[in-house]
Amino acid sequence: MTATPRLGIVLSTVTEGPPQEFVDIGQLAERHGWEAVLVNEGRGDALACAQAIACATSSLTVGTNIANIYFRHPFLAASTLRTIADLAGGRLRVGFGMSHRGLLGSLGIDMGDARAHLRDYVAAVKAGLAGEAGSGFLKHSPSRHAVPVYVAANTVESAAVAGEVGDGLMPFLTPRSFLPQLVAAARTSAARHDRLLDECPCILSIPTFVSDDPAAARSAARYNLAFFALLPNYRRQWRRAGYGAAMDAIRALGKGANRAAIAPLIPDALVDDVCVFGTAAECRAQLEAFRAAGADMPVIAVSPVNEERLAATRKAIVALAPGA
Repeated sequence: MTATPRLGIVLSTVTEGPPQEFVDIGQLAERHGWEAVLVNEGRGDALACAQAIACATSSLTVGTNIANIYFRHPFLAASTLRTIADLAGGRLRVGFGMSHRGLLGSLGIDMGDARAHLRDYVAAVKAGLAGEAGSGFLKHSPSRHAVPVYVAANTVESAAVAGEVGDGLMPFLTPRSFLPQLVAAARTSAARHDRLLDECPCILSIPTFVSDDPAAARSAARYNLAFFALLPNYRRQWRRAGYGAAMDAIRALGKGANRAAIAPLIPDALVDDVCVFGTAAECRAQLEAFRAAGADMPVIAVSPVNEERLAATRKAIVALAPGA
């Protein structure tokens, strides 16, 4: 009997919608056999959303993809994770990442040495979950449930942090062709630090566009990548993966460039390398290719193709249901 492929979905707190929408979508995903529903931290609280979904489901893995290390003290983060894990009966896994310097600067947050902070933060959260943080009145109790802590890793240096202190890595917008390098860096780092991980598992978030019109799906995917090309971190990631000429052309547009100007400069090869798009059958085949490249569990980040985001998410949950 063939095992059902591991597959999850990530919901965006940038989406304008009440928290009950996330709960309803979590319940829909559970009914259709999805393994996990994770929540990213854009304008909302990813951990609060994960807790709401956990309390309304019974078998679904819940968590974050990703939560921002600069928004919570690690003591509070560990306390919150311990609470959610208890309410979820151990169905929680969490990813932490460093966000973007410009976005955090708009809130008056200085990132400092972001990678060093990420390493220290994850180590502190894991210590809190193990009951090894705080003292006296503020001494943490160990979590009754294991909480895997993943590290957002779009570079080999961050992947090495995942191998050193995390329980796995959680890349986003990583080209399929570059993914094996990240996975190898994490596993090498884990071995170097004498950590016995299960090969440092990889949960990869993939922009996904399901449509019976493949041309429209590709166009939507290209426009989506144009938004992320506004952020230097992703341009650097794509440059390392071999798309330097396109990144040079985008950078030459200057700071005033918008998505409409950038989209024509996103090459087809990059869309193919980063996104899942097209009919349900085409999307399934592309997901298998990401698995073959090292994604132990792909999680789809659904974006609309000429429709509203949450409606597109519901349709994708049914169309791409594992084992369907």
